[in-house]
Amino acid sequence: MTDNLGNVRAVRIEDEMRTSYLDYAMSVIVARALPDVRDGLKPVHRRILYTMGEMGLSSTSSYRKCAAIVGEVMGKYHPHGDIALYDALVRLAQDFSMRYPLVDGQGNFGSIDGDSAAAMRYTEARLTGIAAEILADIDKDTVDFADNYDGTQKEPTVLPARLPNLLINGSSGIAVGMATNIPPHHLGEVCDAARALIENPELTSDDLCKFVHGPDFPTGGIMFRYETRRNPITGENETIDAIRETYAHGRGRVVIRAQVAFEETRLGRMAIIVTELPYQVNKASLLEKMAEMVSGKKIEGIADLRDESDRDGMRIYIEIKRDADPHRVLNNLFKHTAMQVAFNTNMLALVDGQPQTLSLKSVLQHYIDFRRDIVRRRTEFDLAKARARAHILEGLKIALDNLDEVIKTIRESADVERARNNLISRFGLSEIQAQAILDMRLARLAALERKKIEDEYLEIIQVIAELEEILANPSRILAVIKDELLALKAKYAGPRRTRIADDSSREMTDEDLIADEDVVVTISRRGYIKRQPVATYRRQQRGGKGIIGHVTREEDAIEHLLVANTHDWALFFTNRGRVFSAKVHTIVDASRQAKGIAIINLPGVQVEPGEVPMATITLPDFAAGKFLVMATRNGIVKKTPLEQFDRVRSSGIIAITIASDDELAWVDVATGQDDVIVATAQGKIARFPEAEVRPMGRPAGGVIGIRLASKTDRVVGMSVVQPTADLLVLTETGYGKRVALTEFRPMHRGSQGVRLISLEGKRTGDVAAVQQVTELDEELLLISAQGQVVRTETNTINRYSSGARGVIVMRLHEADKVVGIAAFRAGLAQRGGLADNEAPIGPDASPSGEPIK
Repeated sequence: MTDNLGNVRAVRIEDEMRTSYLDYAMSVIVARALPDVRDGLKPVHRRILYTMGEMGLSSTSSYRKCAAIVGEVMGKYHPHGDIALYDALVRLAQDFSMRYPLVDGQGNFGSIDGDSAAAMRYTEARLTGIAAEILADIDKDTVDFADNYDGTQKEPTVLPARLPNLLINGSSGIAVGMATNIPPHHLGEVCDAARALIENPELTSDDLCKFVHGPDFPTGGIMFRYETRRNPITGENETIDAIRETYAHGRGRVVIRAQVAFEETRLGRMAIIVTELPYQVNKASLLEKMAEMVSGKKIEGIADLRDESDRDGMRIYIEIKRDADPHRVLNNLFKHTAMQVAFNTNMLALVDGQPQTLSLKSVLQHYIDFRRDIVRRRTEFDLAKARARAHILEGLKIALDNLDEVIKTIRESADVERARNNLISRFGLSEIQAQAILDMRLARLAALERKKIEDEYLEIIQVIAELEEILANPSRILAVIKDELLALKAKYAGPRRTRIADDSSREMTDEDLIADEDVVVTISRRGYIKRQPVATYRRQQRGGKGIIGHVTREEDAIEHLLVANTHDWALFFTNRGRVFSAKVHTIVDASRQAKGIAIINLPGVQVEPGEVPMATITLPDFAAGKFLVMATRNGIVKKTPLEQFDRVRSSGIIAITIASDDELAWVDVATGQDDVIVATAQGKIARFPEAEVRPMGRPAGGVIGIRLASKTDRVVGMSVVQPTADLLVLTETGYGKRVALTEFRPMHRGSQGVRLISLEGKRTGDVAAVQQVTELDEELLLISAQGQVVRTETNTINRYSSGARGVIVMRLHEADKVVGIAAFRAGLAQRGGLADNEAPIGPDASPSGEPIK
């Protein structure tokens, strides 16, 4: 009986359970739940991508049924259930789960509401372009292959992965006794950090945070850098940089909030509009939770709640009751719902088959080491192929050089085998070369074909030399990696989606809830002001009549026009030299036909009778090192440090002391090293260095900038200019032109200037406005005294010399005249204004390039 029992061993049950559990745990850790640090993929995702590559499902191919893909993966490489396999495929195609989707799906692949994907027999898929970069060069012996589960196929143990996929797409998984949760990041930032680490391997994770600003979630939202936590030792609250702490230790948490804005309804109520949710938040569940809290009186003040999302994007509409405080309602939503969540990071990945918690530097260093090996193996493969081809070409060259003898040798041979041996013995060829000669078509004996063989041989020799030089010089391999990263960034990076803010512990203020957008602000002579979205004005060609941008009372003409950001500060300078300030978002948002509200009704503005705004600028802040340059109608100029205007009382402060027969009219921002131009109504212009105007205190009266040639002349424009810019000149009757600033050489302050434009009496009228335009300016807004507005592209206005009259730029109604120009970049002024290397672009301009007069 015992012989039939086979190999029977007595084992303690606790020992067997321990061994079996450890085997199971390691199988889950290594072969299922954790990603590899090199390509950032779990085995199931790696097998899906490899199989789709084998099936030829590139980003340019036709789609294939997901059922076919799942069947192919399951039959060859993945011995698990088809449902789990399909779920993994679906996630690779979801743009709300993957920062850079690796599968391009066609059909229903689920939604942010938690809807499941359609059955695999209905959906189709192919690889995306970025997935091709992960599979790139896999056919060049760059990675090792291993047997599949039944030994009938070979599968890659890792994919070549040109890009650092573990960071850009992140990963999450639960193993036995451990879990990973790596957030996605912006490809451009990660590529910059990897390049920086290649250049300087001594960089720390803290240094790399200068490049990687934080996670970049596919659903956007607002992420907070700093977090207030209680110190367990001292018991005191302390503020820490949560992002840097996470990257330094590989563990941490960051707080993410939904992107919201206030909107006024038609009934005069306020509504909270949610356009972005934190990562991995289910929108349908969130709305259900909100409804439960409203009905349970946990959150009060909400009158209506609905989902208005469509194909254009997410939009959750939360209407506030009339007697409720919108800020309190919103703060309660952040506190009690998933509109604010914490993302807990655990950067756990497999390194040489072992799970390790990694810092930001460690992840990037492992990626660089891996790519160094990939590039080396790829180069060795290319070198071997190049040498093999050169070997064949050398044989063909020998045959062409001894063509008659080769033909004679072949003809005299009894069969192919003897012909091959005769060629080898007579001409010293290898077997491969001899076979290539026998396989060569007769057409290649033509003179042109012979030249092609010689050219190809020379080219192959150069390629061999280049590849050998790369293998002999490790720095060349690193240079190749850097070049590839730069190309990937340029091709795939795109803009960052998740905004990074400071402290999440504070409650929301009015300004936090204002949409960050660009608006057109108009001010009339009687002091009425309003703002409208830039998109209100459609583009027109030069000479268009425009649309009504502002309805004015009789004799109340438009005086000022600017393009600003809703979060900017607006400084209003009056004709008597005083200045007031207000946030741009406090200006009423009115329709094109509305006249707006009086400036005196803005918070922080108390204008005296007879005092009207004559110049307006917008500023993101009042940073030191910049100046405000002011000019009056009579040609007086003055320069004052910008920081002297950071605190403006509601009653206003003095900006310049004005003579009784003069008035302040223009203000611009300068760096201290710029040139200033001053233009007059009678077509004169003076250009002089800003340094000739010394900085003065606010009460000072200024110095002469330009001497007016007659008592009837007056200044119509002043601007701080860039040397390479053009000036756009517009007359009262709509004639205009662009003229290069280089036509006007710098002079000393106080001159009478030189000719700016040729005026022809009533036909052209006087000069109405002068506007600086740079290569960054894409569009213009032109406005008339009766409120007509034309939006046109800058390049539609031709450049002429200083002595030319120009062409019709804006066609006006009878008795109307041009009063202002604004130049701006289409799409957008970014939050916070221009970059440091950019300059304002016109009279009454802000640092973000929003001229207004």
